Amino acid sequence: MTTAAPALTPTSRTLTWCLHLLIAGLLALAAVRAVTGRSPQAALVVAVAAVCGLVYAAGPLLPRVRGSRRAAAGWLAAVGGMWLVLVVLTADGVWVAFPLYFLQLHLLPRRYGPAAVAATAIAAITAFAAHQGSFSPAIAIGPALGAAVAVAVVWGYQALYRESDHRRRLIEELTATRADLAEAQHTAGVLAERERLAREIHDTLAQGLSSIQLLLRAAERALPGTSGNATRYLGQARQAAADNLAEARRFVAGLTPPALDGATPADALQQLCATVGTRDRITARFHLTGDPVPLPAAHEVALLRIAQAALANTIRHARASKVEVTLSYLGDHIALDVVDDGVGFDLARTGGPDPVTGGFGLAAMRARTQALSGTLTVETAPGQGTALAAQLPLALSADPRSEPEARP
Repeated sequence: MTTAAPALTPTSRTLTWCLHLLIAGLLALAAVRAVTGRSPQAALVVAVAAVCGLVYAAGPLLPRVRGSRRAAAGWLAAVGGMWLVLVVLTADGVWVAFPLYFLQLHLLPRRYGPAAVAATAIAAITAFAAHQGSFSPAIAIGPALGAAVAVAVVWGYQALYRESDHRRRLIEELTATRADLAEAQHTAGVLAERERLAREIHDTLAQGLSSIQLLLRAAERALPGTSGNATRYLGQARQAAADNLAEARRFVAGLTPPALDGATPADALQQLCATVGTRDRITARFHLTGDPVPLPAAHEVALLRIAQAALANTIRHARASKVEVTLSYLGDHIALDVVDDGVGFDLARTGGPDPVTGGFGLAAMRARTQALSGTLTVETAPGQGTALAAQLPLALSADPRSEPEARP
């Protein structure tokens, strides 16, 4: 049996071979009965049965028949024509109609298959009645019942195949989704751990080395009369502390988010807005106010992560058409504002005046700002959009990217 359908499964391949054997067996049965029954047309029946078998066998061997539904229909018509000749010669050819039903239902389009089966059944009933010399309901029962069974079996099998194929696609999509989710979780975990390590090193190791360096400088100044060896030892210790401090800073820089690698916070936020505007159907604009000053690495990371989380909330929940992101340098503090024109939400229904308890992803933003002694406020109402403002204090007495270092 040939088809332009998808590749055969082991079950369908077994059914196909069963159908091949059934047709070959029924053709052989018609030829043998014609010979053993001493039919005057025995030689012609044998020849027609052989030709019909050869035409049928040629179908699976022809690439055009295997790849084209129209060519398969033409081959099926040739097989049907030879069967009509056979059924005219012998009543035993009527039994070949049963496997022909399956071929027609499988190879022809759904709207033509049942019509072909009905025509084949009528031809079989007519031929059988002609050979019997009379017509009775019993003559019609066999071919008609066979046609009904074939239609029910084929349609049922096709329904099961479609359901199985749908489940297979769902499983593939689920597997791909789980893989993407696992990769995203892994990436998020790696980034979170990098941030944690950078923060810990910056707040502990780097600060400690900086303090040691300051104390060693103070010791050198407080002991002007010490021996040369003591002064040399103090200088070596101070140099070792300076070298390790520089190494710690390089390590912290390597652990900062990739978006901040060699870029200012304003550059990173502008790139973030551009990415959001391209990827999602929302207009994201970035604004910078004030005179930019160098920021501590912890402040840069916090501002970037808060902006990322705020934009993610806007995309997921706000159904907004545009969002404005503003970074403001305000002297003793820096502010980040994210304002959208979305549907907003009711603060009272999210746990009162503190929106963090509402489950909109604000808890992490609040934690980041509080860790840097900052504040986070949210203003929103149903139908009026949402405005998020984060403020972080700045120490302007020294370059915030470096630890204080005494000069000789």
